[in-house]
Amino acid sequence: MRSARLTLALDSGAITLPETGRIHVFRPHAGDDLSVLPKDRVGIITGFRPDYDAFAAAGYAVSVAATGGAAAALVCLPRSKSDARALVAEASALVAPGGPVIIDGQKTDGIDAMLRDIRARVETSTPIAKSHGRIFSFPAGPVFSDWVRVGTVTDDGFVTVPGVFSADGPDRGSRLLASALPGRLPGRIVDLGAGWGFLARAILARDGVRQLDLVEAEAAALDCARRNVTDPRVRFHWADAMGFRPEGVIDAVVCNPPFHVTRAAEPGLGAAFIRAAAAMLPPAGTLWLVANRHLPYGAVLTESFREVEDIGGDGAFRLVHAARPVRARR
Repeated sequence: MRSARLTLALDSGAITLPETGRIHVFRPHAGDDLSVLPKDRVGIITGFRPDYDAFAAAGYAVSVAATGGAAAALVCLPRSKSDARALVAEASALVAPGGPVIIDGQKTDGIDAMLRDIRARVETSTPIAKSHGRIFSFPAGPVFSDWVRVGTVTDDGFVTVPGVFSADGPDRGSRLLASALPGRLPGRIVDLGAGWGFLARAILARDGVRQLDLVEAEAAALDCARRNVTDPRVRFHWADAMGFRPEGVIDAVVCNPPFHVTRAAEPGLGAAFIRAAAAMLPPAGTLWLVANRHLPYGAVLTESFREVEDIGGDGAFRLVHAARPVRARR
């Protein structure tokens, strides 16, 4: 979808790239076809580990943060409005004045609202609509200073930034899971999909914990976790949960798995987290999980663990304690 819009915009002349200079591409997704752009000039900028690894494997220059200026930029619109605005501000500041800042996104990710917001500040190219999305550009300049990414502190005292999950404060599911954890936990635990560290603090407050591995695929969230969780028992891992392998034997996994990449729910993502947890646990290992009740995790839980017990929740969330992973004996 992105490739079709970008190719049409460039081939039609609706958007023109400078003949030389770097092209920053912000937050593309693994699988996005960027072959219409000159690969030797493209720099991929993403802090999401699966996307980072995919583009690096494809031979692109990839970095977590942009370093240096550029002749042009492409912002692949994320679903978070605050994150999207911050990326637009960053791209506009890094591109040489007057150079094209290209915005591409699906309607479901807010591209129409972004177009209106940008047009209120600067003239844009004529948008091209295709494949349930739009693409347009505007000339870089200092008109988005109020959109610059700024960290915030939640009411609970946690540092967060725009774009991370539940940036305004702990989500209800995580609060429920934190309250349901027993007073004593086993020695070595993995917080899978740790976010910015809310559950980690709750885990560390329990007796018995000797080591806690925080595994998080989003670099910005993990950077917040490093500020929020300073306990010496903690180790931080910027990693895709599905590919993470702990060093040595662990005793338990605590997890509030994601189920969105775009605005549409993707239950397969949470199911993959459950399978990953089972794969890294020993025969006596346990999983503490919170999930939305409407998500179909029952089958994957019983396939992955010999013991599955509901331990509470509310009308929206299910709390689960699972034990004796099936994969451990294969």
